[in-house]
Amino acid sequence: MRGRWPRCDKGGRMGDFDDINKRGLVLVGCGRMGGAMLRGWLARGLEPGAVTVIDPRLAPEWQDKGLRVNADLPADPAVLVLAVKPQMMADALGGVPTLSDTLVLSVAAGTTIATYEAAFPGAPIVRVMPNTPAAIGQGISAMIGNDRATAAHLDLAETLMGAVGRVVRLDHEDQMDAVTGLSGSGPAYVFHLIEAMAKAGEAQGLPAALSLELARMTVAGAGALAIDGDEDPAVLRENVTSPGGTTAAGLRVLMDPDTGLPPLMARTVAAATERGRELGKAQ
Repeated sequence: MRGRWPRCDKGGRMGDFDDINKRGLVLVGCGRMGGAMLRGWLARGLEPGAVTVIDPRLAPEWQDKGLRVNADLPADPAVLVLAVKPQMMADALGGVPTLSDTLVLSVAAGTTIATYEAAFPGAPIVRVMPNTPAAIGQGISAMIGNDRATAAHLDLAETLMGAVGRVVRLDHEDQMDAVTGLSGSGPAYVFHLIEAMAKAGEAQGLPAALSLELARMTVAGAGALAIDGDEDPAVLRENVTSPGGTTAAGLRVLMDPDTGLPPLMARTVAAATERGRELGKAQ
């Protein structure tokens, strides 16, 4: 489903942020993902003074912005956002005090809801998997809540993640590993596709810089077209494939059922999905 962009009031501020502005939001980890979310929230009406950022290596760009940096946590924050790497999650959870009525929102891969429930007994918890295009507001995030997460909690989580792109909701937590393997890790697959296409163009005689520019814009343009028309990608592929033409010749190689892209991509996503399961078991 398409993510729902929250409506702003006449002052340009999201009504959903009113409670957060009163009670506060705690952001643990302000790297690429945490920083992207924070930029989106501030642009949509979150007051800097309502944000407590916990990050011992906070980037200089966030200094002197009116944020509460590495300060004591508010007594009853509306939201606690955990945006640290999975390897650092244990330390992060150990440094957060007991919270009685706070939505816990996590964007860390591999860390299960059960882990958060052990750290925050009785808390509403929403686990989210965004991806790196969130840094430019073009991400896709999948989310799932625990039994204590109400419809209002889920709507608030969707509002927060909607600041950096589209949002989808999952039916079961065990779908999260596949989401991680597909969209969470997927940008890296696409970047490698661009690399491979550029090298292939060079092999056919194109200058390196020109080949890279052609590969970048082809992937970016095709992706934008796929979203704009919201058509089945198979239809889009057929629309640019003339019988016996150059595209058909290339697709015969790419779509080979044994050696082409389909089996390769299936193995790629499966490997990333399985690694996500391993990370979850290691918590």
